[in-house]
Order: sequence, then C-alpha cells, then structure tokens
Amino acid sequence: MSTFPATRLRRLRRTGPLRSLVRETRLDLESFVLPLFVAPETVCNEALPAMGRLSLDDLVREVEECAGLGVSAILLFGVPDEQDKDDEGSGAWIEDGIVQRALRELSPRYPELLLLTDVCLCEYTAHGHCGALHDGEVANDETLDLLARTAVSHVEAGADAVAPSDMMDGRVGAIRTALDDAGHPVAPILAYSAKYASAFYGPFREAAGSAPAFGDRRGYQMDPANVREALRECELDLAEGADVLMVKPALPNLDVIRAVRERFDAPLAAYNVSGEYAMVKAAAAAGFLDERAAALESLTAIRRAGADVVISYWTKELARWL
Repeated sequence: MSTFPATRLRRLRRTGPLRSLVRETRLDLESFVLPLFVAPETVCNEALPAMGRLSLDDLVREVEECAGLGVSAILLFGVPDEQDKDDEGSGAWIEDGIVQRALRELSPRYPELLLLTDVCLCEYTAHGHCGALHDGEVANDETLDLLARTAVSHVEAGADAVAPSDMMDGRVGAIRTALDDAGHPVAPILAYSAKYASAFYGPFREAAGSAPAFGDRRGYQMDPANVREALRECELDLAEGADVLMVKPALPNLDVIRAVRERFDAPLAAYNVSGEYAMVKAAAAAGFLDERAAALESLTAIRRAGADVVISYWTKELARWL
C-alpha cells in the first residue's frame, strides 16, 4: 500500500471540478418531494416560507411555479376549517374535502407531476390525534377503516400514491386491501414506517393545525431511543404491501436510515422535517451560518445515509440552487 508522499488524497480536492468529478453522493432534484399545505384560505409564513398554507387558487399557482423550476413531486397535506373538524376526522375522506378538491385541480393540469398525499386524521379531528378515540386513547383497529377510506378517496380524486403517517398497527395492510378492492391495485403506498415521536415537528403542527388537544403521540409514534424496533416496523410494512419505506425525522436518525438501507432492498424515503428546516432558517436569519451551504450539507447527509427519496421544505429552493 502506497503511503505519503506518494499518496496524497488532497490532490482530488484541489479544485471545484476535481471535487465534483469524484463526488460520491449527488443531489438530484428528481429524488426530492416538496410538501405543500392546502387550506380554505392562504396564510403566509414569513419566517418559514415553505410552512405557509395555500388556498386552492394559490396552490395551483405555486405548483405551476415549482413545476416550471423542475420540481417533480409534491406531498399534499390538507388543513380544513376548524368548524369542519369532528371526532372521527371525516373531512379526511369526504368527496369535497380540501385534499380531494386540490387533487382534482392539479391532476389534469400537471399530468407529469407526481402527486402524493399524506394519509392521517390529525388535521381533521377535533382532538388533534391521528385516529378515533376510545376512553381517551387512540383506538387502533377502529382507525384502520377510516384511514383506508381516506386513501381510496385520495386515489380516486387523482393521487398517484398515498403516504400513511398515522403509525397505527396494520394500516398498510388495511389500505392495500381497500385500494385493491376499489380497483386501484397499482396505486403505491409510501409508508411512514419508522416515524418517531419527535420534538422536531413543532412548525409542522402549527402549519397543519394538528397539535393534539391533550396528551401526546408517544403511545403510537416510536420512541426515539429505538432502532431495532424501526427495522421491525419496516419489515411488517413490507409484508403488508408497502412499496416505499420512510424514516422520519431524517437528521436525528441518520443511523436508522443507514440501518434500514442495509437491511432492506425496497426504496427508502426520509423526511427532512419542519424543525430541521426551521433551525437552519433561524440560524441563518441570526447570521450564524449560511442557509444554502447548511441546507445542501444536510440534504447530502440524508442521501449519503441511504435515502433514495428526500421529502424536504427546501425542495423549491433546491431547484434554484441546483
């Protein structure tokens, strides 16, 4: 084995073109998904631009701009009016629900754009939890049918794929069966397989209006201390019919992304969540770091850990940066 001075690893770091030539991990816009929040009225967020809510008209305009920049996939979250929420979250699956209306607007306009939808009930329930309640706790099995109805309604309105994020046991199988029975056997399921009960969801919950009215979600989302459990969740989801796995949040769980990548051959997504986005935005606004450099480094780390797909609020900006 050659040693210094014959071996000089700095030779390939000397210039930008040399570094680019041998770069091991590359950011490809086609690997990124942009989350968007659709609501009855637009609500801007100056500090966190990607966390604002968009009316249907503004959503169409935003999607048109993003598609023109090269964004190829979006993940839709629905935010109904407060008075439309109920204990079951029925607004999640009704024909004229906010997501269903958005899909019917977007699908014929942008056939080349991949439309994914978040399948959960927390935005639609009066109590803010991800399923139906029984004696103050989320009832797992009672919730499965509601999630399946939601997924079917999304696909029938124009969704290309559904992404269940509730973390109920058995929900992937219930959704797969419902989609197949409804005549949609080719609709893929991107499962939030390892979704942790994380402190990094704060800005999202404000944007989506989905903070629980009482308690927390640790009874169904995963303990951040566990990685073997994440592998079991992924294994079960694949057995139930998941087409893509996901780890969420991404940056605190790079080791989990790597573990899932090494164990399974299925496509793997990671969610670069709102708190990760907000921390960099806040630090950049305070002059502590360069946002673009920090964002690109963070996104590269997620891809390097093994994620094939990255869901990120920087996707629109990434389209300009790349």
